[in-house]
Amino acid sequence: MKFPDKWWTAPAESESGKTVIVTGRDSLDEVMASGKYIYRLDVSWDYDADPSGMPSDADSRLMEQATDALMKSFDKSKSAILTGIYTGDGRRDWIFYCLNLKVFSFVFNQALAPLPELPLRIDATEDPDWEEYTGMREQTYIPDED
Repeated sequence: MKFPDKWWTAPAESESGKTVIVTGRDSLDEVMASGKYIYRLDVSWDYDADPSGMPSDADSRLMEQATDALMKSFDKSKSAILTGIYTGDGRRDWIFYCLNLKVFSFVFNQALAPLPELPLRIDATEDPDWEEYTGMREQTYIPDED
């Protein structure tokens, strides 16, 4: 199964009223329908925000390096798929769905090994119906203008 590389980006609002930029992966019906990716992992990085709630340039660059490394590793291994990225109000969240938590941990650590230690927190839960992804898509989806 090839993971689609089609994304949308939209502004949303946090509970505190700050803007959060939501980037969601599109065209995931086949991945969801496979029923294999039942675990959701929320990887969070709390950062010192600027007045608008966004990260510093240095943190932003490091977050992008982490995103690129994680996408490359998981798109190759197919053990997990990155479905959403939320940035704003002092926090970056990467949302993954995975096949196996131990394999996720191994690939995740290997992907980030070249980077400095990052202040990440990981929460795992079963989400076989992809409720988080479905909700994010319903609230923020912007169709492509092809």
